[in-house]
Parts: sequence; C-alpha cells; structure tokens
Amino acid sequence: MTYEEYLDEVSTLITEMYKVSDADAIKWVVRAQAADFFTLHDDDEAMRTEERAMQDAKTVYEQRNKSRPEIFRK
Repeated sequence: MTYEEYLDEVSTLITEMYKVSDADAIKWVVRAQAADFFTLHDDDEAMRTEERAMQDAKTVYEQRNKSRPEIFRK
C-alpha cells in the first residue's frame, strides 16, 4: 500500500479497535507523522503491512496521552 494508504489504515484501525472518533484518530496519526514516527514507513514499503498497521495503531493510541513525546499533545 502507499504511504498515504498506510496512514489511513492506521487511523481506521484506531477508530475500530478503540471506538474513538475519526477526527481524534486522524489527529493522533497526523501528530505522530509530524514527529517523524512514520518516517521509516515512508522510506521502506515493506513496513506498510496490515500487521504493522495494527502495531502502530496500538502504539499511537497508547502514546496519545503520555506526557512525552509531545507529538500527541497540541
């Protein structure tokens, strides 16, 4: 999948797995992207798998309210 499709998949999984709004899931993924969380995914297509998307969705969701990194707060 493309990098953009991958980010969309992570957002979709967050909404499905954690019953949050699309807006919140997108916000968290965009913040993670801005903080270079997905940089390697952009460079390496092999990282853009369904399994990895599930792992990343979990990580983004779990980190969204932690005091660090600031990527999940604004």
